Amino acid sequence: MATFLYKLGRLAFRRRGRTTLLWLLILVGVGYAASAAPAPPADTFSMPGTESQKAFDLLKERFPDASADGATARVVVRAPEGKVTDADQKAKVDQLLADLSKAPLVKGVADPYQAGAVSEDGTTAYATVLYEVAATELTDKAHDALTEATADAREGGLTVEAGGDAVEVEAAKNNAESIGILVSALVLLLTFGSMVAAGMSLLTAVIGVGVGICGITALGSTLGLSSTTSTLALMIGLAVGIDYALFIVSRYRSEMLEGRGREEAVGRAIGTAGSAVVFAGLTVIVALAGLAVVNIPMLTKMGLAAAGTVAVAVLIAITFVPALLGYAPVKTLPRHERGRFRAKPLSARRQRKAAKRAAKAKPNLGSRWAGWVLRHPVAVLLLGVVGLGTIAVPAASLELGLPGEGTMAEDTTQRKAYDMLSESFGAGFNGPLLITVEAKDAKTAADQVGKDLTKQPGVASVSPATVNKAGDTAMVNIIPTTGPTDEKTENLVHSIRDTAAGFKSEIGATVLVTGQTALFIDFSQTLDDAMVPYLALVVGLAFVLLVLVFRSILVPLKAALGFLLSVTAALGAVVAVFQWGWLKDVFGIDQPGPIMSTMPIFMIGVVFGLAMDYEVFLVTRVREAFVHGERPGDALVTGFRHGGRVVSAAAIIMASVFSGFILDANDFVKMIGFGLAVAVLFDAFVVRMAVVPAVLALLGRSAWWLPRRLNAVLPDMDVEGAKLGTRGRTSIPHQRSPREPSLVD
Repeated sequence: MATFLYKLGRLAFRRRGRTTLLWLLILVGVGYAASAAPAPPADTFSMPGTESQKAFDLLKERFPDASADGATARVVVRAPEGKVTDADQKAKVDQLLADLSKAPLVKGVADPYQAGAVSEDGTTAYATVLYEVAATELTDKAHDALTEATADAREGGLTVEAGGDAVEVEAAKNNAESIGILVSALVLLLTFGSMVAAGMSLLTAVIGVGVGICGITALGSTLGLSSTTSTLALMIGLAVGIDYALFIVSRYRSEMLEGRGREEAVGRAIGTAGSAVVFAGLTVIVALAGLAVVNIPMLTKMGLAAAGTVAVAVLIAITFVPALLGYAPVKTLPRHERGRFRAKPLSARRQRKAAKRAAKAKPNLGSRWAGWVLRHPVAVLLLGVVGLGTIAVPAASLELGLPGEGTMAEDTTQRKAYDMLSESFGAGFNGPLLITVEAKDAKTAADQVGKDLTKQPGVASVSPATVNKAGDTAMVNIIPTTGPTDEKTENLVHSIRDTAAGFKSEIGATVLVTGQTALFIDFSQTLDDAMVPYLALVVGLAFVLLVLVFRSILVPLKAALGFLLSVTAALGAVVAVFQWGWLKDVFGIDQPGPIMSTMPIFMIGVVFGLAMDYEVFLVTRVREAFVHGERPGDALVTGFRHGGRVVSAAAIIMASVFSGFILDANDFVKMIGFGLAVAVLFDAFVVRMAVVPAVLALLGRSAWWLPRRLNAVLPDMDVEGAKLGTRGRTSIPHQRSPREPSLVD
């Protein structure tokens, strides 16, 4: 691996013009393809194999005129004084209905007085507005017409609020990507002390993300990738792209300062750091692509799209970065070091002076920290584990759910409409269950099913059956006594499904339960069922990759256990902020509530991949020093001397990129951004920078133990670049500081 990448890096350095042109052509090509591609499809949500999805598909087939895919708005009206059935109030409601009927793309408006949509006390009514197109296809005129109609009714003296997917959600404007890039630029500048080096890392990351996002857009209509599919790809691609370039440029600078020629320094940087980037990228790709195991198309598409963007970031890091280094081989170094690498060779006297300056150099913060950990490994290990364990405590109270109008901010019209309906029609009114009955005589069967379900505990009311034209399918609406997120509602769904077998044997009817509430319940159950297989696949494949990289059993095992510690602590922080409401004003959380059902599996997948990034970046440097002859303790100090600052900068950059998404209006994106940001900080600064060196210090040589038989069959990936030897060194030697361990090349 190292030898191949060494040659690839040198080739890209020598053919930098062609390499640069190739990537620019790729960017322009996919950009043109994206601009010429049809508009991406609207967001769809499906869960193949679940009962709620089967029932939904059946309704689309048997009730083609029901506009199942059309947007809906539920306009709730309340009379501040008197009742909505009073003549004067009814006239105002009728005017509102007339205005709604005239709105663009409206297919029909259900009159609440004829549909029985008036509360028992007569104070509240609701009208259902059906649209001809899906919510994502509604025009601004349609949204404006709905807003104007409700505003006019309010001016007339009615209390009017609206909910449903046809109601436009006001998006908060944010500059997530800009904030992340700005912070990243500052960190890179402080890390490198060179505008060129910092700009190079940012440029390659932006080009990589551009290629990835344009590719997703170009393939959107072909592969069914919606506009939101690229959200995770943008977030992950930008972060890893900067980190991978940072790691390689940092290694190039190190090779240059150790006295190697420019082309040789590039080759060795790609051969060593590039190998680590390849394996780190593979772990991220495995974790993201593994989301396909969950069998939810939306998650599968997001995971594969993000994995593709990471693959592009890896390719750019090992080809485009060395090409750019060829354009500015010296300007990437700190300003005070550039004089040593002028075109004119240094004299022997100046070389000796440079060597003396290197010998007097003080140990950096990374080597001093590693030395301190070597002296206090038990204290550091206990402090790190106990600290993260304490932060993880709230995770035990994790409550999962999916966002709805009941979790929106209290000042939104959707939340007000939700509360008005709950108050006037009961808590379960916002979470109705839709029962499909398939039988030869669907009307008779549905009536029997409705009669039996009326006696079911937890059922508030059962609507009359609606039968299709063929008479073989009917649907019945059930209003539970409890709200859509209540555990009793979930128990009711399971109870109805348990009795479905009895309906099949007694009256020959196939009974299925669907509706948004049932869909959410099935969604959560699907995620729970997929958790163990997903963990087994991702951790298993990544463990194999890490065994190949480190040629050790204990180091990959330690890496996996450290990941569990950091991801659990991150989930604890998410629960404390988003569910309990701690610091909610700081993070702009209007309504604390259950954590997204997808959050744990997203956290596991993404954080595992990123955690292995830092593990590979840091421990390969330690492994390299150990393979080159240093004692375990000295190798640990050497690894942190070279890798500690880089990993710290990479973690800050990645956390800043994720943190920018906390400003997003979408609760899921906000939560993911916060969760990933704190997970990266926990994993990099506590697990990888404290727990890992403490464990390595305690294990000593045992950390690199590998059974002989396994060692004999494993291919030698040579990530540490041992086969590269000592070739290419110039006359500026690397000399050891008396306060630092030697680095044997």
